[in-house]
Amino acid sequence: MKLNITCIPGDGIGPEIVAQAKKVLNKVALVYDHEMNFRDVLMGGCSIDAYGVPLTQETIDAAKAADAVLMGSIGGNTSTSPWYKLEPSKRPEAGLLGIRKALGLFANLRPAYLYPQLKEACPLKEEAAVKGFDMLIMRELTGGLYFGERYTKEVDGELTATDTLVYKESEIRRIAIKAFEVARKRRKSVISVDKANVLDSSRLWRKVVEEVAKDYPDVALEHMLVDNCAMQLVRDPAQFDVVLTENMFGDILSDEASMITGSIGMLPSASLNDSSFGLYEPSHGSAPDIAGKDIANPIATVLSAAMMLRYTFNLDKEADSIENAVRKVLEEGYRTTDLMGSANEGEFKKVGCREMGDLLVERILYL
Repeated sequence: MKLNITCIPGDGIGPEIVAQAKKVLNKVALVYDHEMNFRDVLMGGCSIDAYGVPLTQETIDAAKAADAVLMGSIGGNTSTSPWYKLEPSKRPEAGLLGIRKALGLFANLRPAYLYPQLKEACPLKEEAAVKGFDMLIMRELTGGLYFGERYTKEVDGELTATDTLVYKESEIRRIAIKAFEVARKRRKSVISVDKANVLDSSRLWRKVVEEVAKDYPDVALEHMLVDNCAMQLVRDPAQFDVVLTENMFGDILSDEASMITGSIGMLPSASLNDSSFGLYEPSHGSAPDIAGKDIANPIATVLSAAMMLRYTFNLDKEADSIENAVRKVLEEGYRTTDLMGSANEGEFKKVGCREMGDLLVERILYL
Protein backbone atom coordinates (compact mmCIF):
# COMPACT_ATOMS: atom_id res chain seq x y z
CA MET A 1 0.00 0.00 0.00
CA LYS A 2 1.13 3.56 -0.74
CA LEU A 3 0.77 5.84 2.29
CA ASN A 4 0.91 9.57 1.58
CA ILE A 5 1.62 11.43 4.82
CA THR A 6 2.00 15.16 5.33
CA CYS A 7 4.29 15.88 8.29
CA ILE A 8 4.14 19.02 10.42
CA PRO A 9 7.25 18.80 12.65
CA GLY A 10 6.39 22.16 14.24
CA ASP A 11 8.29 23.84 17.05
CA GLY A 12 10.46 22.93 20.03
CA ILE A 13 11.07 19.20 20.22
CA GLY A 14 8.65 18.60 17.34
CA PRO A 15 11.26 18.01 14.61
CA GLU A 16 13.19 15.57 16.84
CA ILE A 17 10.23 13.38 17.75
CA VAL A 18 8.70 13.39 14.27
CA ALA A 19 12.04 12.24 12.87
CA GLN A 20 11.92 9.16 15.13
CA ALA A 21 8.32 8.37 14.13
CA LYS A 22 9.35 8.55 10.47
CA LYS A 23 12.15 6.06 11.13
CA VAL A 24 9.70 3.66 12.72
CA LEU A 25 7.17 4.04 9.89
CA ASN A 26 9.87 3.41 7.30
CA LYS A 27 10.79 0.19 9.10
CA VAL A 28 7.13 -0.85 9.14
CA ALA A 29 6.96 -0.16 5.39
CA LEU A 30 10.04 -2.32 4.84
CA VAL A 31 8.74 -5.22 6.93
CA TYR A 32 5.18 -5.17 5.58
CA ASP A 33 5.94 -4.13 1.98
CA HIS A 34 4.36 -0.67 1.97
CA GLU A 35 5.53 2.61 0.44
CA MET A 36 5.80 5.67 2.71
CA ASN A 37 5.71 9.09 1.07
CA PHE A 38 6.40 11.98 3.45
CA ARG A 39 6.03 15.71 2.77
CA ASP A 40 7.13 18.22 5.41
CA VAL A 41 5.37 21.58 5.83
CA LEU A 42 5.50 24.41 8.37
CA MET A 43 2.94 25.35 11.00
CA GLY A 44 3.08 27.21 14.30
CA GLY A 45 5.96 29.39 15.41
CA CYS A 46 8.28 28.26 12.63
CA SER A 47 5.61 29.32 10.11
CA ILE A 48 5.34 32.72 11.82
CA ASP A 49 9.10 33.13 11.43
CA ALA A 50 9.01 32.12 7.77
CA TYR A 51 5.72 33.60 6.56
CA GLY A 52 4.36 35.86 9.29
CA VAL A 53 1.35 33.63 10.01
CA PRO A 54 1.00 30.37 12.00
CA LEU A 55 -0.88 28.55 9.22
CA THR A 56 -0.60 29.07 5.48
CA GLN A 57 -2.92 27.96 2.71
CA GLU A 58 -0.04 25.86 1.36
CA THR A 59 0.02 23.83 4.58
CA ILE A 60 -3.77 23.38 4.49
CA ASP A 61 -3.61 22.25 0.86
CA ALA A 62 -0.77 19.81 1.58
CA ALA A 63 -2.74 18.33 4.47
CA LYS A 64 -5.87 17.92 2.36
CA ALA A 65 -3.89 16.24 -0.42
CA ALA A 66 -2.51 13.58 1.95
CA ASP A 67 -4.07 10.45 3.39
CA ALA A 68 -3.16 11.59 6.92
CA VAL A 69 -1.15 14.19 8.81
CA LEU A 70 1.56 13.41 11.39
CA MET A 71 2.38 16.36 13.64
CA GLY A 72 5.00 17.06 16.29
CA SER A 73 4.31 20.00 18.57
CA ILE A 74 3.35 23.65 18.22
CA GLY A 75 4.30 26.71 20.24
CA GLY A 76 7.05 28.03 22.48
CA ASN A 77 7.71 29.71 25.81
CA THR A 78 4.72 31.97 26.38
CA SER A 79 6.75 34.24 28.68
CA THR A 80 9.77 34.89 26.47
CA SER A 81 8.91 34.06 22.87
CA PRO A 82 8.12 37.00 20.56
CA TRP A 83 5.35 34.85 19.06
CA TYR A 84 3.22 35.60 22.14
CA LYS A 85 3.52 39.35 21.73
CA LEU A 86 1.39 39.04 18.59
CA GLU A 87 -2.37 39.29 18.64
CA PRO A 88 -4.04 35.95 19.53
CA SER A 89 -5.10 35.21 15.95
CA LYS A 90 -1.46 35.21 14.84
CA ARG A 91 0.05 33.14 17.66
CA PRO A 92 1.23 29.54 17.11
CA GLU A 93 -1.83 27.87 18.68
CA ALA A 94 -4.10 29.72 16.26
CA GLY A 95 -2.62 27.46 13.61
CA LEU A 96 -3.89 24.42 15.50
CA LEU A 97 -7.41 25.78 15.71
CA GLY A 98 -7.26 26.79 12.06
CA ILE A 99 -6.15 23.45 10.68
CA ARG A 100 -8.67 21.54 12.81
CA LYS A 101 -11.43 23.69 11.36
CA ALA A 102 -10.09 23.54 7.79
CA LEU A 103 -9.86 19.73 7.88
CA GLY A 104 -13.13 19.19 9.73
CA LEU A 105 -11.37 17.39 12.58
CA PHE A 106 -14.17 17.28 15.12
CA ALA A 107 -13.26 14.13 17.08
CA ASN A 108 -10.14 14.01 19.24
CA LEU A 109 -9.15 10.60 20.63
CA ARG A 110 -6.68 10.57 23.50
CA PRO A 111 -5.86 7.18 25.02
CA ALA A 112 -4.51 7.09 28.57
CA TYR A 113 -3.00 3.70 29.35
CA LEU A 114 -0.78 2.78 32.27
CA TYR A 115 1.94 0.42 31.10
CA PRO A 116 2.65 -2.19 33.80
CA GLN A 117 6.36 -1.44 33.37
CA LEU A 118 5.71 2.20 34.35
CA LYS A 119 3.44 1.72 37.34
CA GLU A 120 6.17 3.05 39.66
CA ALA A 121 5.99 6.37 37.79
CA CYS A 122 2.23 6.69 38.37
CA PRO A 123 1.63 9.48 40.94
CA LEU A 124 -1.54 7.85 42.30
CA LYS A 125 -1.86 5.61 45.33
CA GLU A 126 -0.27 2.19 44.96
CA GLU A 127 -3.60 0.36 44.82
CA ALA A 128 -4.69 2.47 41.84
CA ALA A 129 -1.40 1.96 40.03
CA VAL A 130 -1.40 -1.80 40.59
CA LYS A 131 -5.00 -1.97 39.38
CA GLY A 132 -4.02 -0.15 36.18
CA PHE A 133 -6.27 1.66 33.72
CA ASP A 134 -6.98 1.89 30.01
CA MET A 135 -9.24 4.76 28.98
CA LEU A 136 -9.87 6.83 25.89
CA ILE A 137 -11.06 10.44 26.10
CA MET A 138 -13.24 11.43 23.13
CA ARG A 139 -13.14 15.22 22.96
CA GLU A 140 -15.27 17.35 20.63
CA LEU A 141 -12.72 19.53 18.89
CA THR A 142 -14.27 22.20 16.67
CA GLY A 143 -17.09 23.69 18.74
CA GLY A 144 -17.71 25.13 22.16
CA LEU A 145 -15.93 27.93 23.99
CA TYR A 146 -12.76 27.88 21.87
CA PHE A 147 -14.66 28.66 18.68
CA GLY A 148 -17.42 30.96 19.98
CA GLU A 149 -17.52 34.72 19.58
CA ARG A 150 -15.12 36.54 21.90
CA TYR A 151 -14.37 40.16 22.60
CA THR A 152 -13.14 42.58 25.24
CA LYS A 153 -14.70 45.99 25.61
CA GLU A 154 -15.33 48.67 28.18
CA VAL A 155 -18.64 48.32 30.02
CA ASP A 156 -19.65 50.86 32.70
CA GLY A 157 -16.11 52.16 32.90
CA GLU A 158 -14.22 48.86 33.19
CA LEU A 159 -12.84 46.33 30.74
CA THR A 160 -15.11 43.29 30.36
CA ALA A 161 -14.18 40.11 28.49
CA THR A 162 -16.74 37.79 26.92
CA ASP A 163 -16.24 34.26 25.53
CA THR A 164 -19.26 32.52 24.04
CA LEU A 165 -19.96 28.80 24.47
CA VAL A 166 -22.13 27.48 21.62
CA TYR A 167 -23.02 23.92 20.60
CA LYS A 168 -25.36 22.78 17.86
CA GLU A 169 -27.31 19.54 18.14
CA SER A 170 -25.58 18.20 15.00
CA GLU A 171 -22.12 18.82 16.50
CA ILE A 172 -23.01 16.88 19.63
CA ARG A 173 -24.65 14.03 17.73
CA ARG A 174 -21.69 13.33 15.45
CA ILE A 175 -19.14 13.17 18.30
CA ALA A 176 -21.49 10.99 20.36
CA ILE A 177 -21.81 8.54 17.47
CA LYS A 178 -18.00 8.34 17.21
CA ALA A 179 -17.77 7.64 20.95
CA PHE A 180 -20.30 4.82 20.89
CA GLU A 181 -18.70 3.28 17.79
CA VAL A 182 -15.28 3.28 19.47
CA ALA A 183 -16.76 1.91 22.70
CA ARG A 184 -18.11 -1.08 20.79
CA LYS A 185 -14.52 -2.00 19.93
CA ARG A 186 -13.40 -1.61 23.54
CA ARG A 187 -15.24 -2.48 26.78
CA LYS A 188 -18.66 -1.14 25.70
CA SER A 189 -18.91 1.70 28.20
CA VAL A 190 -19.35 5.45 27.66
CA ILE A 191 -19.20 8.05 30.43
CA SER A 192 -20.48 11.38 29.11
CA VAL A 193 -19.07 14.34 31.00
CA ASP A 194 -20.89 17.68 31.22
CA LYS A 195 -21.99 20.45 33.59
CA ALA A 196 -25.72 19.97 33.10
CA ASN A 197 -26.55 21.31 36.56
CA VAL A 198 -25.45 24.78 35.39
CA LEU A 199 -25.02 25.12 31.62
CA ASP A 200 -27.69 25.10 28.90
CA SER A 201 -25.11 23.77 26.44
CA SER A 202 -24.53 20.80 28.75
CA ARG A 203 -28.24 20.12 29.10
CA LEU A 204 -28.51 19.93 25.30
CA TRP A 205 -25.36 17.76 25.28
CA ARG A 206 -26.93 15.29 27.71
CA LYS A 207 -30.24 15.18 25.79
CA VAL A 208 -28.57 14.42 22.44
CA VAL A 209 -26.18 11.83 23.91
CA GLU A 210 -29.13 9.99 25.44
CA GLU A 211 -30.86 9.95 22.05
CA VAL A 212 -27.76 8.52 20.35
CA ALA A 213 -27.38 5.90 23.09
CA LYS A 214 -30.71 4.34 22.06
CA ASP A 215 -29.05 3.13 18.85
CA TYR A 216 -26.34 1.35 20.87
CA PRO A 217 -28.17 -0.86 23.38
CA ASP A 218 -25.04 -2.97 23.85
CA VAL A 219 -23.06 0.03 25.18
CA ALA A 220 -23.61 1.24 28.75
CA LEU A 221 -24.05 5.00 29.19
CA GLU A 222 -23.39 6.98 32.36
CA HIS A 223 -23.46 10.75 32.90
CA MET A 224 -20.90 12.46 35.14
CA LEU A 225 -20.44 16.11 36.05
CA VAL A 226 -17.04 17.46 35.05
CA ASP A 227 -15.91 18.36 38.57
CA ASN A 228 -16.76 14.85 39.80
CA CYS A 229 -14.97 13.35 36.78
CA ALA A 230 -11.81 15.29 37.63
CA MET A 231 -11.90 13.80 41.12
CA GLN A 232 -12.70 10.27 39.94
CA LEU A 233 -9.77 10.27 37.52
CA VAL A 234 -7.35 10.45 40.43
CA ARG A 235 -9.42 8.30 42.80
CA ASP A 236 -10.26 5.32 40.57
CA PRO A 237 -9.21 5.70 36.92
CA ALA A 238 -9.90 2.01 36.22
CA GLN A 239 -13.64 2.75 36.11
CA PHE A 240 -13.30 4.66 32.82
CA ASP A 241 -13.44 3.20 29.32
CA VAL A 242 -14.58 5.85 26.80
CA VAL A 243 -14.99 9.36 28.22
CA LEU A 244 -17.10 11.58 25.95
CA THR A 245 -16.99 15.34 26.49
CA GLU A 246 -17.02 18.79 24.95
CA ASN A 247 -14.02 20.83 23.86
CA MET A 248 -12.82 22.70 26.95
CA PHE A 249 -13.65 19.95 29.44
CA GLY A 250 -11.85 17.46 27.18
CA ASP A 251 -8.81 19.70 26.92
CA ILE A 252 -8.47 19.78 30.71
CA LEU A 253 -9.43 16.19 31.51
CA SER A 254 -7.19 14.67 28.84
CA ASP A 255 -4.17 16.48 30.29
CA GLU A 256 -5.10 15.24 33.77
CA ALA A 257 -5.48 11.69 32.45
CA SER A 258 -2.13 11.93 30.72
CA MET A 259 -0.26 12.82 33.89
CA ILE A 260 -1.57 9.91 35.94
CA THR A 261 0.13 7.56 33.48
CA GLY A 262 3.48 8.76 34.80
CA SER A 263 4.57 10.78 31.77
CA ILE A 264 2.75 12.77 29.15
CA GLY A 265 5.59 11.72 26.83
CA MET A 266 3.90 8.32 26.42
CA LEU A 267 0.50 9.43 25.17
CA PRO A 268 -0.61 9.70 21.55
CA SER A 269 -3.71 11.30 20.08
CA ALA A 270 -5.79 11.29 16.91
CA SER A 271 -8.13 13.92 15.49
CA LEU A 272 -10.60 12.55 12.94
CA ASN A 273 -13.20 13.87 10.53
CA ASP A 274 -16.18 12.16 8.93
CA SER A 275 -13.95 10.07 6.65
CA SER A 276 -10.89 7.96 7.46
CA PHE A 277 -8.68 11.06 7.37
CA GLY A 278 -6.95 12.03 10.58
CA LEU A 279 -4.30 14.25 12.12
CA TYR A 280 -2.06 12.39 14.58
CA GLU A 281 0.08 14.03 17.24
CA PRO A 282 1.47 13.47 20.74
CA SER A 283 -0.56 14.82 23.63
CA HIS A 284 2.37 16.79 25.05
CA GLY A 285 3.60 20.25 24.13
CA SER A 286 6.69 21.61 22.41
CA ALA A 287 8.95 21.62 25.52
CA PRO A 288 11.21 24.41 24.20
CA ASP A 289 13.46 24.13 27.27
CA ILE A 290 14.75 20.72 26.13
CA ALA A 291 14.61 21.23 22.36
CA GLY A 292 17.79 20.17 20.57
CA LYS A 293 19.20 18.32 23.58
CA ASP A 294 18.29 14.80 22.36
CA ILE A 295 16.45 14.01 25.60
CA ALA A 296 12.82 14.23 24.45
CA ASN A 297 10.66 11.12 24.65
CA PRO A 298 9.52 10.19 21.10
CA ILE A 299 7.19 7.36 22.17
CA ALA A 300 3.98 9.43 22.17
CA THR A 301 4.65 10.47 18.56
CA VAL A 302 5.56 6.92 17.57
CA LEU A 303 2.33 5.64 19.14
CA SER A 304 0.45 8.40 17.30
CA ALA A 305 1.88 6.93 14.10
CA ALA A 306 0.53 3.54 15.21
CA MET A 307 -2.92 5.11 15.69
CA MET A 308 -2.62 6.51 12.17
CA LEU A 309 -1.97 3.05 10.74
CA ARG A 310 -4.95 1.68 12.66
CA TYR A 311 -7.59 4.40 12.15
CA THR A 312 -6.75 5.85 8.72
CA PHE A 313 -5.21 2.90 6.89
CA ASN A 314 -6.86 -0.03 8.71
CA LEU A 315 -3.44 -1.65 9.11
CA ASP A 316 -3.99 -3.29 12.49
CA LYS A 317 -1.05 -5.71 12.34
CA GLU A 318 1.33 -2.91 11.48
CA ALA A 319 -0.03 -0.81 14.35
CA ASP A 320 0.31 -3.81 16.69
CA SER A 321 3.95 -4.23 15.66
CA ILE A 322 4.73 -0.66 16.77
CA GLU A 323 2.87 -1.03 20.07
CA ASN A 324 4.62 -4.34 20.72
CA ALA A 325 7.99 -2.69 20.05
CA VAL A 326 7.20 -0.03 22.66
CA ARG A 327 6.28 -2.67 25.23
CA LYS A 328 9.43 -4.63 24.43
CA VAL A 329 11.70 -1.62 24.87
CA LEU A 330 10.10 -0.81 28.24
CA GLU A 331 10.33 -4.43 29.37
CA GLU A 332 14.04 -4.39 28.54
CA GLY A 333 14.50 -1.42 30.86
CA TYR A 334 15.19 1.41 28.41
CA ARG A 335 13.97 4.81 29.57
CA THR A 336 14.17 8.42 28.40
CA THR A 337 14.80 11.06 31.07
CA ASP A 338 11.10 11.71 31.77
CA LEU A 339 10.54 8.03 32.58
CA MET A 340 13.44 7.62 34.99
CA GLY A 341 11.71 9.18 38.00
CA SER A 342 13.53 8.30 41.22
CA ALA A 343 15.01 5.11 39.78
CA ASN A 344 18.20 3.84 41.36
CA GLU A 345 21.34 4.09 39.26
CA GLY A 346 21.67 0.93 37.18
CA GLU A 347 18.01 -0.03 37.55
CA PHE A 348 17.16 1.21 34.05
CA LYS A 349 19.12 2.08 30.90
CA LYS A 350 18.80 5.80 30.17
CA VAL A 351 18.67 6.67 26.46
CA GLY A 352 18.15 9.78 24.37
CA CYS A 353 15.55 10.59 21.76
CA ARG A 354 17.44 9.23 18.76
CA GLU A 355 18.55 6.07 20.52
CA MET A 356 15.00 5.35 21.66
CA GLY A 357 13.92 5.67 18.03
CA ASP A 358 16.66 3.24 16.96
CA LEU A 359 15.67 0.73 19.64
CA LEU A 360 12.06 0.80 18.48
CA VAL A 361 13.09 0.37 14.84
CA GLU A 362 15.13 -2.73 15.75
CA ARG A 363 12.06 -4.32 17.41
CA ILE A 364 9.57 -3.86 14.57
CA LEU A 365 8.77 -7.43 13.52
CA TYR A 366 6.32 -9.09 11.15
CA LEU A 367 3.35 -10.42 13.15
